[in-house]
Amino acid sequence: MSAPVGEGLNEAPNLFTPNRYQGLNVLVTGAAQGIGQAVAQRVAYEGGNVFLVDRAELVHEFATELGTATGVKVGSATADLETWEGAEAMVAAAKEKFGNIDIAINNVGGTIWAKPFEHYAPEEIEKEIYRSLFTTLWSVRAELPALIDNGGGTIVNVSSVATGGINRIPYAAAKGGVNALTGALAKEAAHHNVRVVATAPGGTLAPERRVARGPGPEGEQAKAWYQEIVDQTIDSSLMKRYGTLEEQAAPIVFLASPEASYINGSVLPVAGGDQG
Repeated sequence: MSAPVGEGLNEAPNLFTPNRYQGLNVLVTGAAQGIGQAVAQRVAYEGGNVFLVDRAELVHEFATELGTATGVKVGSATADLETWEGAEAMVAAAKEKFGNIDIAINNVGGTIWAKPFEHYAPEEIEKEIYRSLFTTLWSVRAELPALIDNGGGTIVNVSSVATGGINRIPYAAAKGGVNALTGALAKEAAHHNVRVVATAPGGTLAPERRVARGPGPEGEQAKAWYQEIVDQTIDSSLMKRYGTLEEQAAPIVFLASPEASYINGSVLPVAGGDQG
């Protein structure tokens, strides 16, 4: 059974930094569950106002519970970030709520299918690229003018060490694109006082998703291909385990914060030693 949306919101995250985000307006995509939800929770407990975006309606329930638990300003919107129109509407809604955006954390993405590349249908490849590259590409394109107009800010993209993984080549290609976007835009946007950085998570333990990314493995062969991903992920990690949501959220929130003001263009692997 999946956990309630707001489970644990009345307890502060471990080792958080009070007031680190005081007075800052933070946009978080993919915020209804998983890493995005953990990031939003930590930012709110550190004093930041958060605007939460997801394709799932349950993001509104989470936003209400987070605002009640922390006392910060919390807004929310549903958007299809695989489209330019969705990304543009997201930024407009965040600006309407808060007036400006200081930080954008782009977290949407994730493998839909798990299988060797020769078994992907062309339409499946396109869907993987739209889910894990275009969601970030469109989001950044929509966020950047708002940050420039605000006199600067920070973009944190969530990539993946799966750029070196098996049985998800389209996802690996998409996240490789996120890495390239991060490095190139950091150079281009620096004179606008905009930092662009990323983390590259490895395998992460999380509660059962309330909104699934895809159909899930069906049949013995599909389950075996997925198990190969799990085995390779653990084997590639020097720590021989999956990470936790807090272990993923903490470096994201650090990189987005003023404490990381001299870090730019970097992609930080957060995968127990797996460099991707």
